[in-house]
Amino acid sequence: MPVFDASSMIYAWDNYPILQFPGLWEWMSKQIKANIIAMPSVAFEEVENKTPECADWLKDNDIEQIEINNTVLNEAMRIKKLVGIVDDKYHPKGVGENDLLIIATARAYKAELISDEERQAIHPKEPTKRKIPAVCSLKDVAVPCTNFLGFIKHSGEIFR
Repeated sequence: MPVFDASSMIYAWDNYPILQFPGLWEWMSKQIKANIIAMPSVAFEEVENKTPECADWLKDNDIEQIEINNTVLNEAMRIKKLVGIVDDKYHPKGVGENDLLIIATARAYKAELISDEERQAIHPKEPTKRKIPAVCSLKDVAVPCTNFLGFIKHSGEIFR
């Protein structure tokens, strides 16, 4: 089950308008209704705050919102330590608290994370400056992470 970050859902909404790509959104609706894709509740809240129309569409299609539980919180704390974040001193160029919860949700559910956060070809020497894909690629995190276009390509779906 792929888990969507807010960045990918917003990217899809902004770049593949539902009126011009109805087949894509019909397919996405089927994926949601079949519980094939889901979103951590914190990612859904980000979508709701930034793109309310997209959040309404997701609600209308009954997107599964994965709640943050103790397993996810413990995993997020472990990843936070791996990245070297002390207390709540998040670097503005790196992952934030919600990002850690989203990564931890994907890891806890053994899911691929779909994120359109910037790929850092060369990982910053300062670990706290790493974005979601770079954190996912850490050996002790090991969460498969792709972007929305990669998700579509990997599906093999053809939209007519």
